[in-house]
Amino acid sequence: MSLTAATRAETTKQFTTSLWWILAIVLVVYVGFTASVLAGVFAAAATGALGDGPPMAEEGLAPVLYSTATAVGYVFPLLIGTLMVTTEFRHKTLTPTFLATPRRGRVLAAKLTVGVLMGALFGAIGIVASVGASAAFLAAFGLDTGFDSVDTWAMIGRMLLAYVLWTLIGIGVGALVRNQVGAIVGVLVFTQFLEPIGRAASSFVDGLANVTQYLPGAASDALVGASVFLMGVPEGSLVQLEWWLGALVLLAYAVVLILLGHLLSWRRDVS
Repeated sequence: MSLTAATRAETTKQFTTSLWWILAIVLVVYVGFTASVLAGVFAAAATGALGDGPPMAEEGLAPVLYSTATAVGYVFPLLIGTLMVTTEFRHKTLTPTFLATPRRGRVLAAKLTVGVLMGALFGAIGIVASVGASAAFLAAFGLDTGFDSVDTWAMIGRMLLAYVLWTLIGIGVGALVRNQVGAIVGVLVFTQFLEPIGRAASSFVDGLANVTQYLPGAASDALVGASVFLMGVPEGSLVQLEWWLGALVLLAYAVVLILLGHLLSWRRDVS
C-alpha cells in the first residue's frame, strides 16, 4: 500500500469514529469556559469595574486571553495524538493494518501526516473558542481586541503550529507506550502535575528556570509568546526561550519520541 493510500486509510479511521468530535466538543467547552471566566474578570479589572483598587493594565491583555487555547488546551492535541496510536493497540486494529501495509514505517508516516491535519483542526477549534469568547468580553467592556495588529494574527498562527507539534508529540508517546491507560495517565500526570510543579518551583530556586524553560509546556508558551500563567511575573525575572527556539524544542520532543517509539516499540510484534 502506498503512502497516499495509507494516509487515506488513517484519515478514514479518525473521522469514522466518535472520538474526534467528542474531544472537540470537550475542547470547546473547556477552553471557551476558561477563556470566558478569565476575560470577564480581567476585562472588569482593566476597566475598574471590580472596585476601587488599581485597574489592571489593558496593554497585552488580548494576547494573554487568546492564548488560553494553548495555555490550558494543549493537552487535547497531545491526547488525540496519543489515542491515534494506543487505540489501535488496545482494539487490535493495528494487526490488519500491518498486514495490509507490511512496511510499518509507512504506517507511522501516514499517522504523522494525519496528525498534522488533526492538530490543525483541533487548533482551529481551540483558537475559535478562546479568541471568540475573549474578544466578546473585551468588546463588551470597550477594550482593544487587537484584531488590527499583525502581532495578534502572528500569535494565532503560532498557536496553530503549537497544536500541530503537540499532536506529533502525542503520536510519539503513543508509539512508545503501547498501553492506552498508561499512556493517558502518564500524559495527564506530567502535563497537569509534574511540569506545573517544576515551573512553579523555578520561581523560588535559583537557576532552576534555566532548566524548566526547556520543558514542553514552557517551550509551548514561548512559541506562542503569551500565557495566562506568565501574568504577574516580573519581566526582568522571566526566563523564556525565543518563539522560534520554543518551536524547535517542541519539534525535538516530537522527533525523539517518534524515533524511540519506532525503534523500541513500533517494530515489535503486536500481541
